[in-house]
Amino acid sequence: MALPIVAVVGRPNVGKSTLFNKLVGQRLSIVEDTPGVTRDRIYAKAEWCGKQFMVVDTGGIEPQTDDHLLAQMRRQAELAIERADVIVLVTDVRAGVTANDIDVANMLQKSGKPIVLCVNKCDKIGEPPMEYYEFYNLGLGEPYAVSSLHGMGTGDMLDAVCAAFPEDADTEEETDRIAVAVIGKPNVGKSSLINYLAGEERSIVMDQAGTTRDAIDLHYENETGKYLFIDTAGIRRKSKITENIEHYSVLRAFMAVDRAQVAVIVIDATTGFTEQDSKVAGYAHQQGKGCIVVVNKWDLVEKDDKTMQEFQKKLENDFSFMSYVPFLFISAKTGQRVQKLFPLIQEVYASNAMRITTGKLNDVLAYATARVQPPTDKGKRLKIYYVTQSASQPPTFVFFVNRADLFHFSYQRYLENQIRETFGLRGTPVRIVVRERGTDNGTK
Repeated sequence: MALPIVAVVGRPNVGKSTLFNKLVGQRLSIVEDTPGVTRDRIYAKAEWCGKQFMVVDTGGIEPQTDDHLLAQMRRQAELAIERADVIVLVTDVRAGVTANDIDVANMLQKSGKPIVLCVNKCDKIGEPPMEYYEFYNLGLGEPYAVSSLHGMGTGDMLDAVCAAFPEDADTEEETDRIAVAVIGKPNVGKSSLINYLAGEERSIVMDQAGTTRDAIDLHYENETGKYLFIDTAGIRRKSKITENIEHYSVLRAFMAVDRAQVAVIVIDATTGFTEQDSKVAGYAHQQGKGCIVVVNKWDLVEKDDKTMQEFQKKLENDFSFMSYVPFLFISAKTGQRVQKLFPLIQEVYASNAMRITTGKLNDVLAYATARVQPPTDKGKRLKIYYVTQSASQPPTFVFFVNRADLFHFSYQRYLENQIRETFGLRGTPVRIVVRERGTDNGTK
């Protein structure tokens, strides 16, 4: 059973994201003194008094608006309310009760969900200001005076939240999910893929680069396993990043890769491979993540019986620095071949986490060196004494040799390929560490 969900909602600029960050204990949601910064629903795990639950940050609700993006943000908040077990309505004590607060409160009451009223920005120690008592007029019960900036009052509020959980709520942590970061340059269809998997509009989808600003989590489960998909803002070239907000969005995307085990690199089939795709993929490669290249919008490409084969051959050349990576051609819009992504994620995750015994590794080493002799230089031949695996995620192999300078890159690549071929390390980078035996142990 999924963890209970707590939705943090309210009109724009009342401090929802600051409260969200305080509750989850990290700066996941972008905080800027500008209405409309948070656009999508952002999910993160929190804990209070031994109870685990998911907290959802939402964009500010503007009950009456003609702006298309603000209307989309309101829809995201409404979806969060539908999914939530408990709703935290955040208000601003400095602004008092506004007409928008009343409209939002009325909308929440119609949902029939438990509502905890948070009066934010009560930053002074002691009795709350007189304006605090005005919030009883919303008809939502006792307001909780909170300073999301300093954390004051959040304990009493969380007690009320946990008390409102359904009796059969499962508040124990799940640890068996594979974290998958969906990354790529802007407007390649990352959010469309997340929405298809979720079966709803979890992320705002518009034909405009930069719509997604935060990293958004989707808990997903099917017959192949349990997954945590992290949708991210598109990663642009630094020269294209002009807003402070977009700068933080790119940092969030890199942070999403850091906390993931598998990176799904989405590229646009209609534009093909670009330099920015190589940089996006390169970051995931450098971080040692299992990688899959997903070619989206394949339904928009005119094709014959050789188109996919030719396209993949070109991609293999473009991604020559990641020769291990598998390719999958999909359409997130129609769902074409999307289900093939899950077995691929499982395979890549298993490769990235694989442990190989020293005995098996040295059997491969003996076979490989007998087949192709180690290189020589000026009468000195490279000797490889043995190899062992020192780490996983990614698999890291330590070779003990007589002279590191003789262990040329080309021979390292040959041995890496032999290990890959034998153990099926598909979709994961491999690290090779060379250790030279010193003269203190009697060998050179």
